[in-house]
Amino acid sequence: MTIPSDPKQVKAICFANIHVPDMRKLEVARAHGAYEFLPTVLNEFDSSRIIDEVKTAGIRGRGGAGFPTGLKWSFVPRSTGKPTYLMCNADEGEPGTFKDRDIMRFDPHLLIEGMIMAGFALDVHDAYIYIRGEFLHEANILNEAIAEAYAANLLGENILGTGFSMHLTVHRGAGAYICGEETALIESVEGKPGRPRFKPPFPAVEGFYRCPTVVNNVETLSTIPAILKHGGDWHAQIGQPNNTGMKIFSVSGQVNKPGNYEVPLGTPLKTLIEDYCGGLQHGSVPKAIIPGGSSSPWLMAEHYEIPLTFDELAKAGSMLGSGAIIVMDETADVVAVARRLAHFYAHESCGQCTPCREGTGWLERIMMRVEAGQGRPDDIQVLSDAATHMAGRTICALADGAAAPILSLLKHFPEEVRARLVESAA
Repeated sequence: MTIPSDPKQVKAICFANIHVPDMRKLEVARAHGAYEFLPTVLNEFDSSRIIDEVKTAGIRGRGGAGFPTGLKWSFVPRSTGKPTYLMCNADEGEPGTFKDRDIMRFDPHLLIEGMIMAGFALDVHDAYIYIRGEFLHEANILNEAIAEAYAANLLGENILGTGFSMHLTVHRGAGAYICGEETALIESVEGKPGRPRFKPPFPAVEGFYRCPTVVNNVETLSTIPAILKHGGDWHAQIGQPNNTGMKIFSVSGQVNKPGNYEVPLGTPLKTLIEDYCGGLQHGSVPKAIIPGGSSSPWLMAEHYEIPLTFDELAKAGSMLGSGAIIVMDETADVVAVARRLAHFYAHESCGQCTPCREGTGWLERIMMRVEAGQGRPDDIQVLSDAATHMAGRTICALADGAAAPILSLLKHFPEEVRARLVESAA
């Protein structure tokens, strides 16, 4: 892995070798450092040392919640008499997010190595990659890479003669957004409809088939090899306190160079957009920014220079989420954006909770009317009431995600909504 030992010189971790041709092939991956440190981990490390290094690294989950990874691993009970499972969340269904797909497509062995190391730390012998149903190409690449790893005794029984055994299986989903939520993901792997479970108990205690289960994101697991090779202290010096390491941001919308960019946490939003993404297509400041995937509350022009960290975005009333940044410039129709997102959440609600099942449909129907310029005088109040009473009243956070764009629209752009009401047109 071509990553400098000096943390100040690190330019990328997950994307360090992503542009190397044929990196998905084991021979090429090994030539660039893949699995190089794995024998050391399996022979010289133990579970507590690995978990301590991950805790010291300060890495927080890259899938959306931002929960400390080492702390999550430490919750797994030992000596229960039950097997422990590891599941990689590769569902990546959050609109605007497309980072994990690139890791799996271009450097699958990085993810596999990270899962082996995590599995060793947690005493896992059966692990799964739950991949989004639409990612057929990436699933095929993963299966080919896993087959190569088995042939090289990097997976399977008695890995590299160390006595540790772990099997890895790719499980394709059926294209349900809700299966990005970890308990819905577990239900899906069990062969059930993907619907979230009540918590507690949390998966670390009672997950897959009611056994201890750890669910981590692709980007999170792909960072583990570098952390163990260079040390937790090394990783902790990248980024900012409590927001350490590199982060891949998927930038889309009205910028000149949309794409995935891996930068240290704490990089200002303006720096990312102007220095990496070539600036806005129109104007000098954004009209609005969705900073962490479609379920995150919108930021405005006054937040343009905000440091991209979990904590700073929370202070601003939003969240870092999956790191999917959707930029809207002065030409954006924010009413149309909110309507489109309302349609997405209405379509993806699993229907388990009444506030979400009914509320997402209400939001979509009203927003369709408003977008068409046929809004009714009381639509603003109905939208506000419905969105407010959905959020925080369901088993999972899908209802909160559906409410976020509507409440952001009403808060920041009330005049654009009023302009679509029939009374305004009269």
